Amino acid sequence: MSHAASGMKRLLPRPARVLLLALLSAASLPAAEAPARFTGSPSCATSMCHGGAGELRHQTTIWHKQDIHSRTYNTLVNARSAQIAAALKIPDATTSSRCTTCHAPFHDVPKSAFLADITKPAEGVSCESCHGPAEKWIRSHTRPDFSHKDRVLLGLRDLNHLYVRANSCVACHQAVEPALLAAGHPELLFELDGQAVSQPKHWREKGDWQGPKAWLVGQAVALREMSAQLAKEKTPGEKLTAPWTASLWLLQKLDGLDSALPAIKPASNATQAHRAADTLARRAAEMEWSHELTRQVLQRLTKTHTEFADAKIPRAQQARRAERLVLALDRLTSPLDKAALAKLEPDLKELFALAQSLPDFTPEKFAKSLESFAKKL
Repeated sequence: MSHAASGMKRLLPRPARVLLLALLSAASLPAAEAPARFTGSPSCATSMCHGGAGELRHQTTIWHKQDIHSRTYNTLVNARSAQIAAALKIPDATTSSRCTTCHAPFHDVPKSAFLADITKPAEGVSCESCHGPAEKWIRSHTRPDFSHKDRVLLGLRDLNHLYVRANSCVACHQAVEPALLAAGHPELLFELDGQAVSQPKHWREKGDWQGPKAWLVGQAVALREMSAQLAKEKTPGEKLTAPWTASLWLLQKLDGLDSALPAIKPASNATQAHRAADTLARRAAEMEWSHELTRQVLQRLTKTHTEFADAKIPRAQQARRAERLVLALDRLTSPLDKAALAKLEPDLKELFALAQSLPDFTPEKFAKSLESFAKKL
């Protein structure tokens, strides 16, 4: 097994790497069972499809010109990547699977997995990185008599489903191997709703879209990924344990929120948390969300101002909790009307400022600001 394939084993593999493993093993499968091949972003970009000028036909243009995912390869050739590569004795970041698996995912895919030699690693994270290899569904997905379910059955990844979407994104937006962190790779903090909102949209959300629901699914999947990484490390350092502890703390505040959602609190180690978090993500993605649920989550999280005032809790631990909490408050308040948001905005800005620097975090100030925020709710 290659270095790239052997490094992909984990409690719950990253979806992108699962796809790659399937492609790597395709040669040993009967032709009827061979996975679908990639057709390349040019096959999506014709003027009659996703490369046109119409309001619903310019998705490729948005991705290519506005979306940072089209430029992930460029990250591998900047000075910071060169420093990280030098520290890890990686000759070339643009050809190392430790880097390309997320920044240039097509680099490690065999040529036999493509219908034509039109896809280059330099195009970064493109259409099929998220929507899946298109060979089996590209011709039929525009047919008016085909339902979304029909397309999914042919291999189109169901990104309308929040659990599927979160799994597709978290693969490269949460866990980073400790050696890369030690060499200077930035820590990652996955937040499904916030990151989707900040991304230039080449899609439309369904009419029943609920940002707070997406936030919860994303946080549960993030905890699952952190738990998987933590469980496989023999001596995990503070950069792995601290974010995991903070994420666990945040989601435990929601135990008992709804009968459909499992409790996280019994989780006493990473393996238990992994199972509980995945169950939480699956059930949250299936449940009907409401403004009342959003209100209850906000109330529970803002009540933690008493914990931030507790001097017995280590400051470093409080700082990590605050980091997660302010992002949660930002997403949970986003559906509020303009008047309510205007009233909360000064306190929310102050909370963000107080949580911005982990070394300079002052729990007492944060507790007061959070209490003020809670009263205005």
